[in-house]
Amino acid sequence: MANVATRDEHSILVTSGAIFPKMLAMAIPLAATSVMQLLFNAADVAVLGNFGSEFSVAAVGSTAALIHLVVNLFIGVSIGANALVARYFGAGDSNLLSRTVHTSIALAIACGAALMVVGIVFAEWSLRMMGAPEETMALSKLYVQICFCGAIPLMIYNFGCSILRSKGDTRRPLYYLTVSGVINTGLNVIFVTVCDLDVAGVAYATLISWCVSAFLILRCLMNETDDFRVELRKLKIERGIAWDILKIGVPAGVQGIVFSLSNVVIQSSVNGFGPVVMAGSAAAQQVEGIVWTSMNAFAQCALTFVSQNLGARQYRRIDRITLTGFACVLCVGFILGSTARIFAFPILSVFTQDPDSIAIGTRRIFWVCGFYYVCGLMDTIAFSIRGMGYNMTPTIVSLLGACGLRILWIMTVFQVPRWHTFDVLFTSYIVSWIVTFLAHCVCYYYMRRSILRRVSA
Repeated sequence: MANVATRDEHSILVTSGAIFPKMLAMAIPLAATSVMQLLFNAADVAVLGNFGSEFSVAAVGSTAALIHLVVNLFIGVSIGANALVARYFGAGDSNLLSRTVHTSIALAIACGAALMVVGIVFAEWSLRMMGAPEETMALSKLYVQICFCGAIPLMIYNFGCSILRSKGDTRRPLYYLTVSGVINTGLNVIFVTVCDLDVAGVAYATLISWCVSAFLILRCLMNETDDFRVELRKLKIERGIAWDILKIGVPAGVQGIVFSLSNVVIQSSVNGFGPVVMAGSAAAQQVEGIVWTSMNAFAQCALTFVSQNLGARQYRRIDRITLTGFACVLCVGFILGSTARIFAFPILSVFTQDPDSIAIGTRRIFWVCGFYYVCGLMDTIAFSIRGMGYNMTPTIVSLLGACGLRILWIMTVFQVPRWHTFDVLFTSYIVSWIVTFLAHCVCYYYMRRSILRRVSA
């Protein structure tokens, strides 16, 4: 019989008691971490928007979809680590918990190395496939290649955060990100305004901040006093555990790629409207990111909560967890989305001073942020399904509902001359969210019923 897993003061065990207070306690620091990360990333665009040219802003903004496309596959593997570690933590299995933690960090290093090579080698080819304008190609390529040099520390930080999140600890990643983010913002200003490095300056600042955050999260795990403690001599990829992580993580990563791929297609369509529209769209993306990550914090909590309860065999709490997540993302998505629409002009003015770009960004915020709560619902139910141990279904549904439908929209509706507009392009988001959410609901119903049937047997 496995030894019982130990816990420290940073742990949150969610297999009993009220769900909402614990979800709130975990989600608020997680949301703050994600929003702060976006704010620091937005500093890249803001600094260039005020001290660079519209071409510099467009160059950085047009790379976002590409970077997310490649990174999301490997971030998905960290979701697998989160789910598996949370399951063993909920089950109280000390031995498997420790081995999974060490395998996860070893996987992070391996994934980071692979990501670095892919990102650097295929940077220009990928940008051309996206239809990036020739006038911004050199700057975009430079930014992408410098950023991907930091792939290993980026993966260590994300896997480390997933490990801590699996036991409910979302506060310390927030502290570490604050430190690295302040460094990133300070270096942005110095590299761009003092050293006159322009796009390369914000890329170098991002690279250095990733290294700082990786160092802090790794030091934290090495100083843990419970079964989450990392010892460098124990770092190795155990084939069986790694396979279990990959079974959960790779489909999650593919799902991330699915969404990013559809965003790449949309970004390619945006690029066709020219640098002014690209700059306005890039600025709006910074605002959208804040709304999405705030909701996504509750979706990630649903994954951890469902996984812990699955390990503890508390199956009947799963519905309550999912419904609590729904209520949270509805409130957060509606409030933040409405705020973004109301104050779009002054917010976008932080990122660009061009009135035409601001007008474009305002229209994008109207369509995307105004209905973002539907995306939050979709993410929450997908994460709950993964927490129940069903890995491929959310990927398949997202492949058909999100990516497939958006691409179909662009190939058909968007190609009609009178509908070949910026507004019609972004309507595809809303349609795909609604259809994919409803499909996930059907899958969730049958999967939850299957679990309850096993309990009754």
